[in-house]
Amino acid sequence: MEKNRFQSPLPTVQDIAALVDGSVIGDPEAIIKGLAGVESAKDGDVSFLSNAKRRSLIVKGDASAYIVDFAGGVDGKTCIVTKNASFAFAQVAEKYLGGTRNKPTSICETAKIHPSVVLGEKVAIGSYAVIEEGSVIGDDTLIESGTFIGENVTLGKNCHIYPQVVIREGSLLGDRVVIHSGTVVGSDGFGYVQKARKHVKIPQIGIVSIGDDVEVGANVTIDRARFDRTSIGSGTKIDNQVQIAHNVIIGKNCIISAQSGFAGSSVLDDFVTVAAQSGVAGHLMIPSNVILAARSGVTKSLTTPGVYSGFPAHEHSKEKKNVVLRNKLPEMYKSMRAMQQKIEKLEELLGEKDD
Repeated sequence: MEKNRFQSPLPTVQDIAALVDGSVIGDPEAIIKGLAGVESAKDGDVSFLSNAKRRSLIVKGDASAYIVDFAGGVDGKTCIVTKNASFAFAQVAEKYLGGTRNKPTSICETAKIHPSVVLGEKVAIGSYAVIEEGSVIGDDTLIESGTFIGENVTLGKNCHIYPQVVIREGSLLGDRVVIHSGTVVGSDGFGYVQKARKHVKIPQIGIVSIGDDVEVGANVTIDRARFDRTSIGSGTKIDNQVQIAHNVIIGKNCIISAQSGFAGSSVLDDFVTVAAQSGVAGHLMIPSNVILAARSGVTKSLTTPGVYSGFPAHEHSKEKKNVVLRNKLPEMYKSMRAMQQKIEKLEELLGEKDD
């Protein structure tokens, strides 16, 4: 099957408008066969554009319809006007393409499942997956090939665990959790004490708890707690290659971008956004509604909502001024050096007069 092609029965523009709560300008009966980006879309496709300044892409485009979120659409083109074009396009992709990838629909005979495991209704398990003693898998959950689930793990309903995921013993995952390939949930926290000039490992006996509607990207590590739990709140979305250390608490509906890291026992309240390659030192508190710009380094607890950036992280407005000043340092150094040389010459002249 060709990528991004819809299966029969094919929707009309009006069908898509009804799905996304939009209004049609142009031909509501045009048949839509697939979706594509605005620059690659061809006849039969639906695409989207959310920036009215780039409407020239639609003018010269060949798609049968465009989802837009600016009034009036584009002259001569069939448009579906809605409040949020990007979200609407995602709705279309989910409805018409969400089930097109081949996935397990039953329990593969090569999966190794301990007899004590409790499986809900309509659970699907891929080839060579392993589920150990005492674990519970909720209804309609999909576990793909090569995944390992340790002892006494609980997976809620409608979860999707992609291939080659590790969920270690005792982890608790809520409903509708999605975990992408290569991620490890419940690995040992990085904890040692020094004794007689040797590093002695501290047993990590806690667990990981993940709320409902959490999505975790590929190659993420979420360490188990030294004691109690490492916690990810409901609705939080975590990008690829993120490190979450032991006893970290991340609140509800947070956004964590790629290659960010959180040292042990750091706490993020609800609705925190962390841009890529940011870091938070251990035992610090980040309050609700904070945004950390990319490559921010938090070295002390923050107390008020707002946008922070830089290393060490502080208010973004101050950091922008600091960046301007730092860029002027070479010029300022040259000016100061020239002034210093003039002063030295003046002192020499004054010294000669005194003699």
